Amino acid sequence: MVLAMAAFAIEDMLYKAASQSFPAGLALILFGAQGTVLFAALSVLRRERILHPAILTRPLLIRTGFELGGRLFYALALALTPLASTSSILQATPLVVALGAVVVFGETVGWRRWLAMSVGFAGVLLILRPTPDSFEPYSLFAVLGMIGFAGRDLATRASPASMSMAQLGTLGFGVVTLAGIVLAVYAQEAPVLPPLPVALKLAGAAGVGVLAYGALTQAMRTGQIGFVAPFRYTRLVFALILAVLVFGERPDQLTLIGGAVIVGSGLYSLLRQRKAG
Repeated sequence: MVLAMAAFAIEDMLYKAASQSFPAGLALILFGAQGTVLFAALSVLRRERILHPAILTRPLLIRTGFELGGRLFYALALALTPLASTSSILQATPLVVALGAVVVFGETVGWRRWLAMSVGFAGVLLILRPTPDSFEPYSLFAVLGMIGFAGRDLATRASPASMSMAQLGTLGFGVVTLAGIVLAVYAQEAPVLPPLPVALKLAGAAGVGVLAYGALTQAMRTGQIGFVAPFRYTRLVFALILAVLVFGERPDQLTLIGGAVIVGSGLYSLLRQRKAG
């Protein structure tokens, strides 16, 4: 799980670096297409179908819709807002998943976890700072991306266990490519070939993205979820380090406090779930 989170943070960093000098939609198309090809090749090597028949079932269509929205808005957030704040907001995903489990699956949540979720959302507000003087509208893209990823995770519960990691990866990166097409068409980005430095960054992002996806799948399918899940929050540590070293960002105190509040409330929620389970 720690390896997956480190790789996801590097993937975000490389995509953000590429999108600073290249259209964000086209960058997302190239990133997604390369990841799709890598996972499809892995399915061919394993002599399995590239596309699982279940991709047209209702649960996976819902999952695809949420992932499309999540990828689209998160890519915009990476391109337009600081990496530190975007990654901090993303850490609220498990809290939204817990809330969605109550609404969609009728799971029971005690008052302590409700309180933890409320505190976590307060941490998001600390980062957003919704006041006329300090509010950054583009930060809402990170919130919408986080909601999309939470919906995807909820829908994943209904996906068939027979789908391999490579088949899930092909579907996931295919959705990334589709999100890039939507963004490029909306922004009216003219098709151009990327300069070599941009192409290398996007190729690197696709490579570490495949590694991250594989490591995450392995962790969730073979480890005890209650033990493994809290290590998701190491992604914020890696993202903050990269934000400072690569982009020269200096997250202010409210961003750091908000990130700590989100992570703390999420860890408490996971520990309560593990104790109750």
